[in-house]
Amino acid sequence: MFKTILVPTDGSALSDLAVDAAVDFAAATGAALVALAVAESYSYTIGVEGGVIPDMAALDAAARETAAKHVQRVIERAAARKVACSSRVVTGFSAAEEIVRISSELGCDLIWMGSHGRTGLQRLLMGSQTQKVLSSSAIPVLVYRHKT
Repeated sequence: MFKTILVPTDGSALSDLAVDAAVDFAAATGAALVALAVAESYSYTIGVEGGVIPDMAALDAAARETAAKHVQRVIERAAARKVACSSRVVTGFSAAEEIVRISSELGCDLIWMGSHGRTGLQRLLMGSQTQKVLSSSAIPVLVYRHKT
């Protein structure tokens, strides 16, 4: 079955539910997890129009620190269930592209991720990282949806 499962996390409540389900699945099947968080780079300069030039290095460092906290929570949940778990924090402009790239780089055989279930205008404006991963991944993608 699956040996190495990539579990991307953005630290949201839905992502946490998907992580819990992935940990349960890995514990039941003997799979190892790879926790991934993508610290998204800013693709434009914020605040320049107001005459303020932000410290982009500080913004990137803060994004990486937040991402590291997200993967640490996955590691802790996996450890509590005695599931092998490694982690990666990467920086990129597209979380979906980084998820697919890392899954290939690490030889994962499944991507397990949540979906925020955005529809309509919200989906058009914000996009769907899950949909982008589904359309570009060479390996299976399990989309965890939690009904409230």
